[in-house]
Amino acid sequence: MSQAISWLWRARSIAIVGASDREGAMSRLPISYLKRFGFQGKIYPINPKGGEIAGISAYKSIKDVPEQVDLALIMVPVTAAKDAVRECAEAGVAIATVMGSGFAESGEVGQVLQDEITSIAKELGMRIVGPNCIGSVGSDAKLLATFSPVFNSPSTELARSGLALISQSGALGYGTYSLGADRSLPIGVVVTTGNEADVSAMEVSTTLADDESIDGILIYAESVTDLAALTKTARSKPTAVLKSGRSEAGALAAASHTGALATGDRVMSAAIKRAGAVRVDDVEELLDAGAIFATKKRLTGNRIAVITTSGGSGILAADAIEKYGLSLAELSPKTREELDQIIPSYGSSANPVDLTAAVMADQKLFQRAIDVLSDDPGVDAIVAAFCVLVGEDVEMIATALGAVSINSKREIPITVARTGSPSLAPTATELFNQANIPIYPTPERAVRALAILNQVSTLSKDVVTRKRLSSTHAEPSSDVSEYELKEIWRKSSIPVPESVVIGSVESALDAVRKVGGRAVMKIILPGLLHKSDAGGVLLDIGEERAESSARQLMKLGEDAKILVERFVPKGIEALVGITTSPLGKVLTIGVGGILTEVIKDSSLRILPVTRSDVEEMIDETRLGQLLAGVRGAKPVDREAFVETVLRITDVTMDWESSFELDINPVAITADGAWVLDSAYARSGM
Repeated sequence: MSQAISWLWRARSIAIVGASDREGAMSRLPISYLKRFGFQGKIYPINPKGGEIAGISAYKSIKDVPEQVDLALIMVPVTAAKDAVRECAEAGVAIATVMGSGFAESGEVGQVLQDEITSIAKELGMRIVGPNCIGSVGSDAKLLATFSPVFNSPSTELARSGLALISQSGALGYGTYSLGADRSLPIGVVVTTGNEADVSAMEVSTTLADDESIDGILIYAESVTDLAALTKTARSKPTAVLKSGRSEAGALAAASHTGALATGDRVMSAAIKRAGAVRVDDVEELLDAGAIFATKKRLTGNRIAVITTSGGSGILAADAIEKYGLSLAELSPKTREELDQIIPSYGSSANPVDLTAAVMADQKLFQRAIDVLSDDPGVDAIVAAFCVLVGEDVEMIATALGAVSINSKREIPITVARTGSPSLAPTATELFNQANIPIYPTPERAVRALAILNQVSTLSKDVVTRKRLSSTHAEPSSDVSEYELKEIWRKSSIPVPESVVIGSVESALDAVRKVGGRAVMKIILPGLLHKSDAGGVLLDIGEERAESSARQLMKLGEDAKILVERFVPKGIEALVGITTSPLGKVLTIGVGGILTEVIKDSSLRILPVTRSDVEEMIDETRLGQLLAGVRGAKPVDREAFVETVLRITDVTMDWESSFELDINPVAITADGAWVLDSAYARSGM
């Protein structure tokens, strides 16, 4: 664990530089919070006037403090920030949170100042959080290193430890914390990172990943640039990421907020998935993920049983199970038989199991039914869906589910969907919290939480490696031709049709014969990017049309040559692309051919990939169905396509330039996969 960063939530001593004695002043709030919530460490107010602040002796300079300070909060005007940072660093402070604004987020002048304070801190060995952030909280240490107004409310209590929330946005971070508090979520650590001049959210996350008190990590980020750090975090703790800036407008807003650099949103999603974290869409889903992480449970499979007192809720849960890629469990005959002996005749023992409102008349009914359901080995998790149950009925259900959760022969995850006003049963949330069962207001959210749990449960803790199918090849020059690219593929055992290059009409007939009597002719002309649009591709040319076709193509340019290639009968056309990005090389697989831009059906992953990754990508697009055969068509050689993709990634693995590789189409037939076209270009990154 990086000790300096861990002081953000575990500091034993804290200095508030710029502390004010004025009641309600922003730079007095951290002191008030520390005293109110019982911080047991040392508090050092720093003010040039000295004296007393909030009943605590103040020092005129941090250099006057008689012992080393773990954490300093720099709460001075932007014009005084540089001197404050230098003084803290020279005094041996381990880490400082610069809370003021007016730095990189404000323009070029602010960027210069931010760079200056960062350089000073780095030179003197002090870490900096921020600037432009609201600080941090650590419940275990009762450390309130923040001025967030959330803690000014007399009703605010510190959450117990268990979850950590990291947010680039201070206000959003603490707003999210307050919503979590309303749900009694154990968010024991909050860290806001602001402009991230030095310490990033990703670095904080890797430190928290080593903290034994943390069971799950929730992140709001406006930029993610360190994929290795996110991977380390996600492989240590269940991690959910709310990454903003999906739209062009959102990306621009993020840049103006913290100076965050934008990365293509689909690439970002692929990177988060590659790391093993779960990407969520909004604050609500982030907290829903936290609720399921806090149970400390994992899913061993994706077979979900639904038990309900409302037929409508059961149907919605079943719909959500399919939507989120889970499976509605098939109950065993033994389970069905036992349930039929319990459930009224107008209920249902099929999954979803409908107990009807009879549970209101027979409180033992639910207990007996849930015991039977949880014993079915074909059930990996349970969604219990209710509507407007109140009073003793809620207590009975919470008790029954808690008993199953605690005493079950296996650690079976349970989520509750309780659709109804909280005022109908004010104690319900606390009862379910005591039973370690997360509660959601709708069946869909209860199922979605299990889908999130499934993603983090199926993640291998070790990076999966595979044996290379092809050795890497030297990166081509920026003006490489299609023919030269295909020679690289050929040498790497990537299937390409036999071909020859000719420079005259007279050579055409012999060339067509050499490739089998049926050919494709393509113009080779420097500077011509879209051959088809210019009439530079002619298909299925036999011997009788060889010379006339060659003559037609030669008219397109004085320096033209012609690639004569064996004609591959029509198959399923796919595209394979590799591009570079700030987060690594990106593999794209999708529907190919002339409709690529129209259909736009593709899947992305960050390299490297395994065979199972490629299989998953295929099934995320229409390719999965097309390769299996549709409308009477016979299946084609999916395995050959998978191997072709893996070989292409192997060959390009060590290419270092910023480039775009476009292989479209790859024709997949019943007896193989063939690269029919390839283009490579250096990109100006």
